[in-house]
Amino acid sequence: MRKAAAVLGSTLFLVLAAGCAAVLVPWWLTGGWRTGHWWPALRLLGLLPLAAGTAVILEAYARFALEGLGTPAPVAPPARLVISGPYRYVRNPIYIAVVAVLAGQGLLLARPVLFVYAAGAWAVIWAFVHWYEEPGLLRRFGADYERYRRAVPPWWPRRTPWPGP
Repeated sequence: MRKAAAVLGSTLFLVLAAGCAAVLVPWWLTGGWRTGHWWPALRLLGLLPLAAGTAVILEAYARFALEGLGTPAPVAPPARLVISGPYRYVRNPIYIAVVAVLAGQGLLLARPVLFVYAAGAWAVIWAFVHWYEEPGLLRRFGADYERYRRAVPPWWPRRTPWPGP
């Protein structure tokens, strides 16, 4: 895939997948971003995971397009294994970031339903990664992915970046 097509595909998938999961569904669950009544300082803490998660998602999507020459979408996967940037610390930074965004929204909007949604989303993500994504990456990238998988944890980041192959 050419870089321009990868950027376009990644952007489209970002809007459709992440947009639905992290914007549309929370909007629907909260009745149009209606907020609860929690202590304001606690609510403002939600900005931290919301901003950090958003930054990781955008950076990781860009890596898929520019380095991997593909997208995070299963229908247009990267031609190259993406193991730089946040992927040097954890194998699933996008999924972790989406859950962080949802939790941040839960705090910011004072809406417990978003924590329940985040927990459900994480369970679905875990199953998808375990039974579909990782076996597919192993078939696609073989020994390179196996080395990476042994060195970098799936859900809890390493303290130091993986130096690479």
